Amino acid sequence: MKNMWINLLEIIIGFSSGLAVGGGFVALITMLKILPRLTQITKTVSLIHFYISSIMIGALFAGYLSFSVNAWDHSLFGSIIWGSFHGVFNGLLIAALAEVLNVFPIFLRRLHLKVWLKWFVMAFVFGKITGSLFQWLFFD
Repeated sequence: MKNMWINLLEIIIGFSSGLAVGGGFVALITMLKILPRLTQITKTVSLIHFYISSIMIGALFAGYLSFSVNAWDHSLFGSIIWGSFHGVFNGLLIAALAEVLNVFPIFLRRLHLKVWLKWFVMAFVFGKITGSLFQWLFFD
């Protein structure tokens, strides 16, 4: 009987934590208007529904993979593709967030490196892609 209450408490805490993290992620994307800005930058405003659907499907699929006892076995090529998707998403999200908050321009202006802004952002994006590939190829 005691184990049942502990399991119920774990379920409640886990569900509440997931709601808090998911709510924070959605609030970040919504309040900072990252997706609309991302579609403006990439000139794909007509595909905003695709972006939203991709994020929702990706979050649900990642949640399934995290909690499933089934392993998703894939080849090295599949790992490269999967890692690339992670890297591109993270890189675009970080680039859009940084532009919305003007982090890079202010930071580089204060360091008198404004001419290197484009290269700094690209290094950040490719660093995230490389990190994601490294994660999927060697630590998975």
